Amino acid sequence: MASKSEQSGVDETSRESETQRTAEDNVRALALLRGTLDSTADGILTIGINRQILAFNETFVKMWRIPPGILAAKDDRLAIQCVLDQLQTPEQFLAKVRYLYDHLEEESFDILDFKDGRVFERFSRPMMVGGRPLGRVWSFRDITERKHAQERIAEQAELLDQARDAIIVRDLNGKILSWNKGAERIYGWTPGEAMGRHIGYLIYSDIEKFNEINRQFLSQGGWYGELQHLAKDRRELTIEARWTLVRDKEGRPKSALAINTDITEKKKIEVQFMRAQRMESIGTLAGGIAHDLNNILAPIMMSIEILRQRATDPQSKAILESIATSSKRGADIVRQVLSFARGGLEGERIEVHTNDLIADLEIIIKDTFPKNIHFEFSLPAESWTILGDPTQLHQVLLNLCLNARDAMPEGGILAVRVENALLDKHSTAAPGPAKPGRCVIISITDSGSGISSVMLDKIFEPFFTTKEVGKGTGLGLSTVLAIVKSHDGFVNVDSELGKGSTFKVCFPALDICAGKRKETGTLPVLPRGKGETVLVVDDEASVLAVTSQTLEAFGYRTLTATNGAEAVALYVQRGEEISAVLSDMVMPVMDGLATIRALKQIDPTVKIIVASGSATSGSIARDSECAIRHFLNKPYTAATLLKTLRIVLDEAGY
Repeated sequence: MASKSEQSGVDETSRESETQRTAEDNVRALALLRGTLDSTADGILTIGINRQILAFNETFVKMWRIPPGILAAKDDRLAIQCVLDQLQTPEQFLAKVRYLYDHLEEESFDILDFKDGRVFERFSRPMMVGGRPLGRVWSFRDITERKHAQERIAEQAELLDQARDAIIVRDLNGKILSWNKGAERIYGWTPGEAMGRHIGYLIYSDIEKFNEINRQFLSQGGWYGELQHLAKDRRELTIEARWTLVRDKEGRPKSALAINTDITEKKKIEVQFMRAQRMESIGTLAGGIAHDLNNILAPIMMSIEILRQRATDPQSKAILESIATSSKRGADIVRQVLSFARGGLEGERIEVHTNDLIADLEIIIKDTFPKNIHFEFSLPAESWTILGDPTQLHQVLLNLCLNARDAMPEGGILAVRVENALLDKHSTAAPGPAKPGRCVIISITDSGSGISSVMLDKIFEPFFTTKEVGKGTGLGLSTVLAIVKSHDGFVNVDSELGKGSTFKVCFPALDICAGKRKETGTLPVLPRGKGETVLVVDDEASVLAVTSQTLEAFGYRTLTATNGAEAVALYVQRGEEISAVLSDMVMPVMDGLATIRALKQIDPTVKIIVASGSATSGSIARDSECAIRHFLNKPYTAATLLKTLRIVLDEAGY
């Protein structure tokens, strides 16, 4: 059995071993703690309750760039003073530190911005032992790259939102993942409303169409084309779409990127441009047709006057009157087609009897409109006259009547009313620009389908039409408005769906009254010739023959030529006996303008009347150096020819 001294030595040795092991464990623990602190990406600083630096890692030193001597002093006040110049807002930094040392139990998180562009996250929490705070642990994380990346993402998002196009990202099942401001502008759905919804049900009227294109897109990895989409308010949109398949790093399909451009207005403009080109082509074609038709109508209209002089029985006179009316209407229609196709609103302004306009209109629509339409005409006994182009005014009324007819496919009532009115500045019938005074109001009312309030604001727009494709150009009412405005008038519309429409056209009136119908008395006395010789030049044999016969019937002698070369040769031979020349403008061999120039060179005092079925030819003749003052539009009547010829022959100093 060991003695007490021996037992005491053993215990002492055990205690020393235990102490040594504890010390070694502490060293290992400190080494482990130091290794852990130094291996972390965050900067760690531990401060005691007395503001002494207890511990820090290498990352902290590198981040804050504090000299080793400062850290060796163990006083965090010296370290703080060393770093203040690096910060953008040092006052806020100091205030936050003071507050946390006064409130040791609180945690804190904030962002530090450096003058050199670096950005740190700062986190602080109390260091507690046995429930008592012994200091603070500060953690700093450099988020400069992350911050810059976020800023770049924000900038890119801002750029995407500035784009006029809709930029949409969806998953492969069609669920919307991203929706920019451009998409909101085009479709009307906000990002909050669109995100998470199926794109096919949101903007497509035909989900099967979307599914079909989507299958093609997934198989090919991309798609481009035009689509019909719907906006939030159910407006139809024409979209130019470009779809791209987005893949992950392994090349697997991940999502679909769509860039959609709204080309609705562009397509409308393209359609209008194509229609305008078509109208230009029609105008060119109509010009050629009009020239031929005018040459056909000219002999008929001039022959009527000769036959009138010879007809004695009432039946023959009635037949001639019917022929005259029909041929004049044909000539007016030709001019109307030309005016419409070429868009020309300039025309001859003459005194027009309103009741006569309606009388001519009545004949046309009763002969051509369906029999299931009942007509009502209401005219004053004495209507005021207006100043205007009869052909264009006919076009206005006929277009309105045609629209009324189309609004009554099952039949109905078409009422035409003329009234004399006096507008003052307080009148509710007139729009703002209308001038107060006397006016003639022509109302055209139908009992048809009517026009919705939404459509009323658009009906006068060029190319706007509610009719099916191929059944309307959308130019009728826009032409009506243009003509009425060119006559200093205005148009009012009153309509309601299912209750018909009334178009009121108002024209300024002259201080002259006219009866309901033209008075047909004795035939007018036409001026006769005194044996003067007239050289008639025209390549149309029928026009040449009838013109010569008409002139000879009224006391003139004639010479004829079928082209300009013949006319010049005749004038060289017999110029002294020729009193005037009537020349067509469009001829083979030598046209009218070349003929006029040649005749002017031979005789500067020659008296020339130009005739043509094209108003353009008349303008050329007037504007050229030849300065022709008298022009006859084909087809012209014998009365027009004889009156013009008499004026030219009697004109002094011509």
